[in-house]
Amino acid sequence: MPEVKSIFREVLPKQGQLSMEDVPTMVLCKPKLLPLKSVTLEKLEKMQMEAQEAVKQQELAIKEQLQ
Repeated sequence: MPEVKSIFREVLPKQGQLSMEDVPTMVLCKPKLLPLKSVTLEKLEKMQMEAQEAVKQQELAIKEQLQ
């Protein structure tokens, strides 16, 4: 294979520190947060709360009629 001539010349300092280029490494991503409750569970809980509210309102209406 023929040698490829580099356009950059290597320069070594006579004093001070010699630094090297960073080598790409693997980076870990942030963990994905999962919801504690699923969407369907939240919908079911909402429906249950609405049903309980309706029952309470009916009970109050019945008590008011009796008085």
